[in-house]
Amino acid sequence: MGAVATGTPTGRQTGWLPAEVTTFVGRRHEAAEAKRMLSASRLVTLTGVGGVGKTRLALRVAEDARRAFADGVWLVELAALETPDLLAQSVAEALEVRDQSARPPLDVLVDHLRDKQALIVLDNCEHLIQGCALLADRLLRAAPRLRILATSRQALGTAGEQTLAVPALALPHVAGPRLSTAALAQCDGVRLFVERAGAILPGFAVTESNRDAVERVCRRLDGIPLGIELAAVRLRVLSVQQLLDRLDDRFRLLTTGSRSVLPRHQTLRALIDWSHELCTERERLLWARVSVFAGSLDLEAAEAVCSGDGIDREDVLDLVAELVDKSVLLREEHDTTVRYRMLDTLRQYGRERLAASGEEPDRLRRHRDYYRQLAADARAALFGPAQVQWFTRLQLEHANLRSALESSFAEPEETTCGLGIAADLLYHWITSYYLGEGRRWLDEGLAACPEPTEVRARALWTNSWLAIIQSDTKAAAAMLAESRAIGERLGLAPVLAYAALYSGMVAMYRGDAPTAIALYEEAVARHRATGDPVGLALALIRLSLAHSFIGDSPRAIALGEESLEVCDAYGEGWHRAYTMMALGVEVWRQGDTARAAALEKDSLVFNRSLDDPLGVGVNLEVLAWIAATDRDYRRSARLLGVVRTVWQSVGASLSGYGHLVHYHDECEADVARALGRSAYNAAVKQGARLRYDQALAYALEDELPTGEASVPERPSPLTPRETEIAQLVARGLSNKEIAATLVIAQRTAEGHIEHILSKLGFNSRAQVAVWVAHQDRAALTDGERPPDDPV
Repeated sequence: MGAVATGTPTGRQTGWLPAEVTTFVGRRHEAAEAKRMLSASRLVTLTGVGGVGKTRLALRVAEDARRAFADGVWLVELAALETPDLLAQSVAEALEVRDQSARPPLDVLVDHLRDKQALIVLDNCEHLIQGCALLADRLLRAAPRLRILATSRQALGTAGEQTLAVPALALPHVAGPRLSTAALAQCDGVRLFVERAGAILPGFAVTESNRDAVERVCRRLDGIPLGIELAAVRLRVLSVQQLLDRLDDRFRLLTTGSRSVLPRHQTLRALIDWSHELCTERERLLWARVSVFAGSLDLEAAEAVCSGDGIDREDVLDLVAELVDKSVLLREEHDTTVRYRMLDTLRQYGRERLAASGEEPDRLRRHRDYYRQLAADARAALFGPAQVQWFTRLQLEHANLRSALESSFAEPEETTCGLGIAADLLYHWITSYYLGEGRRWLDEGLAACPEPTEVRARALWTNSWLAIIQSDTKAAAAMLAESRAIGERLGLAPVLAYAALYSGMVAMYRGDAPTAIALYEEAVARHRATGDPVGLALALIRLSLAHSFIGDSPRAIALGEESLEVCDAYGEGWHRAYTMMALGVEVWRQGDTARAAALEKDSLVFNRSLDDPLGVGVNLEVLAWIAATDRDYRRSARLLGVVRTVWQSVGASLSGYGHLVHYHDECEADVARALGRSAYNAAVKQGARLRYDQALAYALEDELPTGEASVPERPSPLTPRETEIAQLVARGLSNKEIAATLVIAQRTAEGHIEHILSKLGFNSRAQVAVWVAHQDRAALTDGERPPDDPV
């Protein structure tokens, strides 16, 4: 699914909402009422039965209200979250709040939102109702300009909440006059059926011959959108009348009486039952087994977890394709890979079937084992050319990794497995939004597994690095002492190597450079002996920085160059970027500012591609120091403004590199003295106001961006035909007028427009018009770049 995201002066984005890839039908009254409520109340909850369209309505309302929220509109999807303990963390992740401190996630979230004018959409709250209520109450009390739009099968029950019951889609009144075919087709429930049927059978329309059957199908489904969409899929193999006959049979069996007394949730359940029965036995098996996944999954995971006992591994692909065709699984594009997601209503149904079959414990075990191996594989492939792909994959799999950890720690005999998974995910924790969560999993696992084993020793030094990044050096030192003791007792050379490395970081943080250097030297020797390039590169980087700190330039440079050799031998990028950062610091200290800037910019390019805020922050720091040395004081002040924003988002200044703080302080003092306090403050604010992408472009290109011309030019993703239609959209033509102009069917034009919106990540024709205008201007003006996706 595409997404709409926009820039912010103080961070990376001002919101994230999924782009609409199918037409939004009806709901004018409900949308207007929800917007009215949102203007009057700071908490509005859309309630209704599963499948009635609460999420879709909330997203439409949020998109329409976007302009009213300067700090963005954000979707927080809660369906895959199974415990309220991670609720605040999940909201922080969705809002892209990166805080590496040890503070509780809720406190971090409150501080982030305190002065923000934002709208948060909390989607699917019903299984976490109390936690969502407490969270909403805390956030709204602390952030006076925040509003929350929630979807739930029941109200949250907090003070000031307004609720809107989302009804089924409108259908003709049973006792009313017979509508014309055209008027019937405009009733929301019928219109949805017709539009979704048209996606299956191009040209499908309500006619005199099928109108009664179409209306009765929609009425049998009580106008519930999910039911209508599931039923429309059956038109691949059934006529509308056959579809109606089968629905009639299904409901006759279920109700044995008047349809008018059937609760809507039973109607939906009946439809899902019917969809389930229309699947083959093996498709039903796969449906049930896929329900153990949280969030989304890829084909490899489906093959590993869902095969066996009735499904051959080589048949999983075909079965997945069948479930996609039947709208049980939804297909999602992610760069070069495809993933699959199941609607929560269908996932819960599948989980009930799995439990009834007696297979649930086995499939949960296979799911846990698969992700335990995935974490181990990622750790093994950390140092090499596939590094970034692994980081990206782990982020996509985060919900499943979390589920595997939860299931591990829920069973006493599996806690060691859970601790191993948490330790293997070290680089996932520190290169994403999950550092605080990673430390909590490790803390939980260490508390549950007190035995002095290799897994505990490894988890201790892993957790110590997270603690160091959070500036919790006291806890880190205690964990490292225990890790070293276990390593010595069991003769674990890798453990002793990492214990020395991270103990050196603690000593350096405390300003004890001689002790740090001795520990780093020990780590280098031990990592050479064990043949671990990851630990060796990291130890060389830290040793280089330490020698730079005490003024031993030749040794600092030699160690940095050796680290580069290690990285290049393995085709590794991330540690190489940090090595260039370290070399840049020393080269700057030597006075070669041009080479130092080149090293930092090369490092920044990689850290930006990985979206690593720690690396980006240090790169920007050094570039600010370099600018001050070159007496480009305004540039230095602007970069210090950018850096301030980055460190606020991370939660700690120079996180993990505390010994460099004195360079920052000296830079600030020199630049403020050179510019004068007033001009200095103005330049800092100018840097802080830059969007994240603009700030990085400024750091890399040395030119302050103007307007929106700050994003590298990108080729149009549209085909020539789509470009032609986009230009007609920009001229204000309706779908009907576009169809007439190009002599094509109106539905064909609508299909093209849906593809255009999806490819561009937009959800309105106005956005397309702005995009076309910028494309045209870029084509006419030499050197002018197209803008960022406007929203």
